[in-house]
Amino acid sequence: MSVMPGLSVSPVLFKAACPDCRCRFELTAGALRLAIGASRRTTFYSFTCPECGSAVRKPAGERIVELLTGGGVRTLRLHTTA
Repeated sequence: MSVMPGLSVSPVLFKAACPDCRCRFELTAGALRLAIGASRRTTFYSFTCPECGSAVRKPAGERIVELLTGGGVRTLRLHTTA
């Protein structure tokens, strides 16, 4: 990918909400983390609420995983040992 001189690329923003303080906000890819596990229960994204500071963890289905990875969110693949 190339960028023409003088053109700026705006960062991808994701809409999110805090279940604790109920605040709604937008986060950059750098503010989110995605963990992909072997099941739905172990696949989630997380962030820190910019308003109240709560650590938030929410389940991530296939579509959310696709959107977050496509938007540049750092991903951790969880592996289990047998």
